[in-house]
Amino acid sequence: MPSTRLVLTILLTLAPGLTGSALASCGSAYCSLATTFDALGIRIQPGFRFDLRGEYVEQKTLRSGSDSVPPTAEPGTEDEVRTLNRNLVATLDYSWAPDWGVTVLVPYVSRTHEHIVNDELEGPVKEDWSFSGLGDLRLLGRYQLNRPDGSTAGLRFGFSLPTGETDVRNAEGVRAERSLAPGSGTTGLILGANLNGKIGATPAGYFTSVTGQWALNSHNDYRPGYQLLLNGGASYPLNGSLTALLQLSALIKGRDQGAEAEPEDSGSQQVFVGPGASLALTRHLWVYAFVELPLYQHVNGTQLTADTAFVAGVSSLW
Repeated sequence: MPSTRLVLTILLTLAPGLTGSALASCGSAYCSLATTFDALGIRIQPGFRFDLRGEYVEQKTLRSGSDSVPPTAEPGTEDEVRTLNRNLVATLDYSWAPDWGVTVLVPYVSRTHEHIVNDELEGPVKEDWSFSGLGDLRLLGRYQLNRPDGSTAGLRFGFSLPTGETDVRNAEGVRAERSLAPGSGTTGLILGANLNGKIGATPAGYFTSVTGQWALNSHNDYRPGYQLLLNGGASYPLNGSLTALLQLSALIKGRDQGAEAEPEDSGSQQVFVGPGASLALTRHLWVYAFVELPLYQHVNGTQLTADTAFVAGVSSLW
């Protein structure tokens, strides 16, 4: 039924990160919630799907390890204050057969960042950046095995491309940290697998997915850390058009490398829960919304983290 279709359409992300989901000392992030086509709990039919989702992620909690900490204000150091991420992710998916398909993800980033430089002579000096631009585009292929019981198991494979800007400067000409920029400047390998289906004889559906991304090269002495994203979720239709959603995700990110990186203040392990809902407007058009809440956050060094994130989008099939 249409509401069940959208339910499961909402349940997978590539992290984006993967859209995906980058966390750095100064804080740049995507939501780790799933919204791509291969989370559908039904057989994929030939045709097109378009999805457009907006994300709001405000990182303002300074964390060391698993604990929130105050700024140090020590001379010769920097204190991260806030990063606001407003992301727009467009996904175009095409299936020319029930078992084969391709996906293109195009992220657009609007980001502001503030930190305090604790100058030994001048004292605290505020620096800030505000910029918008295209992120790293992702191209993916998939193969899906449709089982007789209606469940599906699939594989994903593809690349992230260095389409995003890497040299971002503020009004004073100060360059932002590399992890803050919209693009990494590197090509990444993406591999993933997923499984989904019905929960017994009930109208509820489930899905599980794992996606990994590894940089294949470095750019100007910067190589982003690997990312591993695990997603799982369930859906339950409340009526003919409204469906309740619940999702869990775990994001593991390795340390960045290179002279332009901050290895000591990059890399993390995080677990999120995402309650949400979808609404079928027509047989081929749905809207959805999620709230992403952290259950566990552990970072290397000291980094900014988010207490709450929001996702809303529209998805269509034709």
